[in-house]
Amino acid sequence: MAFPYTNPSKLEQEFGEDQEEINNRNNSSSNMGRGKIEIKRIENTTNRQVTFCKRRNGLLKKAYELSVLCDAEVALIVFSSRGRLYEYSNNNIKSTIERYKKANSDSTHTASVTEINAQYYQQESAKLRQQIQVLQNSNRHLMGESLGSLSVKELKQLENRLDRGINRIRSKKV
Repeated sequence: MAFPYTNPSKLEQEFGEDQEEINNRNNSSSNMGRGKIEIKRIENTTNRQVTFCKRRNGLLKKAYELSVLCDAEVALIVFSSRGRLYEYSNNNIKSTIERYKKANSDSTHTASVTEINAQYYQQESAKLRQQIQVLQNSNRHLMGESLGSLSVKELKQLENRLDRGINRIRSKKV
């Protein structure tokens, strides 16, 4: 079925709108999504506290998501108007702040962020290598290897650890 041609001026007369108003209404974001709010201090104390709580939780969630999705080192510190501390860190917050301080002070002394990151990751790598070494030694001891380097106290601790493991296995067998 074909629609008869309608004269736009006739529509304007019938509905009292011009094309510009129709375009503005169709293009405006008020039909979809949330409207923008004016960013200014909320005068009502209760509303301000509720808004702070909701936005704080949203900010903490975004910090967590950023750290997980992008494998970023994130530290977030928020103080409420009452002085209460809220924080999030996917790593040790002190080490993140120290890293920030070092990057901030070194950047004024011609050291690039890339160099600072390289130093940080080298230190982290050395720590992880040391942890791996400790765990490998512990596994060797549990397997009965390299026991000559252990003191009597360490041998007793190892014996107790093995006894607890054997008891757990026996309890699961029964």
